Amino acid sequence: MMDDEEVERAVIAYLKKKGFKETELRFQEEQQQNNNNSAPRSNLNAANSQNNADIAKQIFSYTGSENGPAKYQEGYKKLRSWAYSSLDLYKHELLRVLYPVYVHCFMDLVEKGQIQEARAFFHSFREDHETLHLRDLQKLEGVLSPSHLEEMEFAHTLRLRKVNIKMCQYSYDLLLQYLHKNDSMTMLGLINEHINFKVSPGQPSSISEDAEDFFLGSTEDAANLINQKEVHWGLLEDSIEERLEKDGGFMSDPGKDGETGEIEGSKKRSDGGKQGASMKKLKKDKAAGATARPSRSESIAVTTAPRVKPDLTLPSLNADVEHSILEDLRNRVQLTSAALPSVSFYTFVNTHNTLNCASISHDGSLVAGGFSDSSVKIWDIAKLGQQNDGFALENKIATNNGKSSYTLLQGHSGPIYSATFSPYGDFLLSSSSDSTIRLWSTKLNANVVCYKGHNYPVWDVQYSPLGNYFASASHDRTARIWSVDRIHHLRIMAGHLSDVDCVQWHANCNYVATGSSDKTVRLWDVQSGECVRIFIGHRSMILSLAMSPDGRYMASGDEDGTIMVWDLSSGRCVTPLVGHTSCVWTLSFSREGSLLASGSADCTVKLWDVTTSAIVPKGDENKNGNTNRLRSLKTLFTKSTPVYDLQFSHRNLLFAAGAFSKGT
Repeated sequence: MMDDEEVERAVIAYLKKKGFKETELRFQEEQQQNNNNSAPRSNLNAANSQNNADIAKQIFSYTGSENGPAKYQEGYKKLRSWAYSSLDLYKHELLRVLYPVYVHCFMDLVEKGQIQEARAFFHSFREDHETLHLRDLQKLEGVLSPSHLEEMEFAHTLRLRKVNIKMCQYSYDLLLQYLHKNDSMTMLGLINEHINFKVSPGQPSSISEDAEDFFLGSTEDAANLINQKEVHWGLLEDSIEERLEKDGGFMSDPGKDGETGEIEGSKKRSDGGKQGASMKKLKKDKAAGATARPSRSESIAVTTAPRVKPDLTLPSLNADVEHSILEDLRNRVQLTSAALPSVSFYTFVNTHNTLNCASISHDGSLVAGGFSDSSVKIWDIAKLGQQNDGFALENKIATNNGKSSYTLLQGHSGPIYSATFSPYGDFLLSSSSDSTIRLWSTKLNANVVCYKGHNYPVWDVQYSPLGNYFASASHDRTARIWSVDRIHHLRIMAGHLSDVDCVQWHANCNYVATGSSDKTVRLWDVQSGECVRIFIGHRSMILSLAMSPDGRYMASGDEDGTIMVWDLSSGRCVTPLVGHTSCVWTLSFSREGSLLASGSADCTVKLWDVTTSAIVPKGDENKNGNTNRLRSLKTLFTKSTPVYDLQFSHRNLLFAAGAFSKGT
C-alpha cells in the first residue's frame, strides 16, 4: 500500500505534466504547512488509507492511459462494442457518440506524434463511419503530422469547437454509468472536452431525426442567431397569377392540356410510357375527377400567400409575353396525388461522357447541353422533329448527327458546368471552369456578354424567375448577384466554409438560396447581401435546390440521395425524403406546389406529395407517431439515363433530360 509521500509525488507529477504550475505551487505550499504543523500520522484509520490508495490508482491509471496509444484503441473498441450491444430503443442515440470520439482519438494520437498508431487506429474503425461521413474521412486521411492539424481548416475547426449531440436523459445516464464503471478515463476525457450533450426529458428521439443531430456547436449557435431574423416569404404584389385569380381566370380544363396536342407522340407517360386513345382518355378522366374541387384549393394555396414588395427593380413584361403566360396559366392542369403529371424526357445519346449539364426552356421547345470540351449546344425540338421523325418520337438527342441538328456555341475556355435558359427562352446563361459566365442569344445564336468576377470555377448559374438578374455559385466559396446589363456583379454573398455548389432564387426574387460542400444551405437577402437563414441537417454536399411556388418551402438534395424540405419562416426541416440511392442532381416543384419531382444519378425520377395538408408542424410529429409525412407517389425509371435536369412547364407538364450511359 502506498504511503502519503508517494501519493503526493504522484499528484505533483500529474500537475507538472498537465502544466498546472500555479496549482502545483499552491499544493507544495500547502503540503509544507501540513508537514510543519502535523503530528505523527500513525493513528490514521484504514478507510482514509484506502481512499488515498484509490485516488492514487485513478491518477496513475489516467496518466498511464496517456502514455500508451493502445489505450485509445482499447477504450474506443470497448465503447463501440457496448454501444452496439445496447437496447434497440437507445442504441441509435448512443451510436451518435462514436464518430466524434473516433475522430478525436485519431487527432489526439497525431498530436502526440504517434503517426503509425494513429493510422492503424484510423483504418481499424473507418468502415463504421464511411456511409455517413465519407467526405470528412477523406479529408482527415491527409493528416500526417501534428502541423497538419493546425494547417487544415477542417481539422483545426474540429479541435476548437464542441460537437452538439441530442440525447434523452436515460441514454445520457447509461453512457455516464458505463464510463465510470469501466474506468474509461481516456474516453471520458475526450467526451468531456469535445462533446456538448443536449439532454432532453422523455423518450429517445426518432431515428429519422439523426440527420439533424450532428453539427458543430458554434455553427448551431450562429445558425440560431441568424435564424431569428425575419423572412418575408410571400409572393410579389400585382403578379400575373394574382391578376388572373382576381379575374377568375384559374378555370383549368383537364381535357384541354396544351401539351397533349403537338407532342403527344413524343411524350412518355408517368405510368410507364403506354400510348393509345384509351390511356389518353384514362388520363383525362383521372384528371377531371381530381381537379373538379381539389384543384381549386391547391391553386388557392399559392394565391393566398402573403404579398411583398420587390427589393430589386424588376423588368416589365411586353404584351406578347404576358399574353402567352396568361394563356398557359388558363390551360394549366392541376396536379394532385391522384392526377400525376405527364413527363417528356429528352435523352442525350453518344455523348461519350462529355455532357456535364443540361437545361430545358420553360415550354420545352429548346434543350441545351454543356460539354467538357467547353462548348454549349442548343437543340430546337420543333426543327429536330422536322428533320427526323424517328428522333422526335423517341425524344433522343444525338450529339454526333452529321446534319448538325444543333446550334454550336463556342467561347468558353474550359468545361461547362451549368446552363440555364431565361424565363422566356430568348437567352441562355452558361458557367465554366474558366471562372466566367457567358450570356448567349438564342435568336442570334451568338455570345452577347462575358461576365467576369469569380476567381475559380463557377459551378452553377440561375436566372431569376422574372429575368434581368441572375445568381452564380463558385469554388471561391461565394455566390454573386448579377444584372444582365452590367458586366460586374451587384452583390457578393460570403459565409460558406467550402464550395458553393448550387444556387436558387426565391419566388419573389428578394432572396437567393445557396447549397454548399460544407453540408449547409443558406438563404440570403438580395438587397443587403446578408445571410438570413442557415439550414443544418444534411450529411453530404448539397447538389440541388428548389423553391415552392408560394415561397414558403424549399427542397434541397444532397450527394447521398437525401432530400430535405425546409420551412423558410422557421428555418427547420419539415421532413427528410429518403428513397434515392445516389446523388440528387435536380429538383422541381409543380406550378401549384402540390408535387415535388426529383431526378437522380440512380436513373430515376421520383414524384413526392408535398401538399400543404401533408405538412405537419414539427411539434405534432411525435404526437401522431408519424415521422415521414411527405410520401413518395411514384418512381419513374429510365433505361440507363442519370437525370440531369427537371422542370415543370407553366401548364404542369414535366420535362426531364439526361445522358444515356451504358455503364450505369
